Amino acid sequence: MELPRDLPLFERTAVRLVVLDAADRLLLFHTRDPEHPDLGVWWELPGGGLDPGETYREAAVRELREETGIVVAPGEIGAPTWRRRASFRHRQRRHLQDEVVVPVRLPGPGPDVDGAQRMDYEVEDYFGFRWWPVAEVLADRPRCYPGRLPELLAAFLAGEEIDEPFELWS
Repeated sequence: MELPRDLPLFERTAVRLVVLDAADRLLLFHTRDPEHPDLGVWWELPGGGLDPGETYREAAVRELREETGIVVAPGEIGAPTWRRRASFRHRQRRHLQDEVVVPVRLPGPGPDVDGAQRMDYEVEDYFGFRWWPVAEVLADRPRCYPGRLPELLAAFLAGEEIDEPFELWS
């Protein structure tokens, strides 16, 4: 698939986290991009780009702490069994990402999110969060990033290997 030539290209490797609490609820951020209001709003998995020299586990621990205040050890980050390549518009750049999606299971109920360590743009983009019961995500199929999250979540949680084809999200 050919990428739109609409914005400067920004390529990176990224990690996304499927964070589940003890009640099988999934953490999703309610998100928007103020610079692209035409995209509307959606629900998004926590995560972000790997820094130079960082492993996906190190990046997952850092991103989760920065975006939510939730602290986990690298050993609590599951295997990257969902691999994907995606492109989307964000902040006047076209992102092209190679992503892995990893599971994290918290021992208790999902805590409130502490966004004190977020980047400035994350403070603007993330305007809410929700601990969604997995069954509701599967039934309601909310608009998400990754786009096929509601469709692929059950297989991912069952431990299946997922090599998702390219997604042009926006």
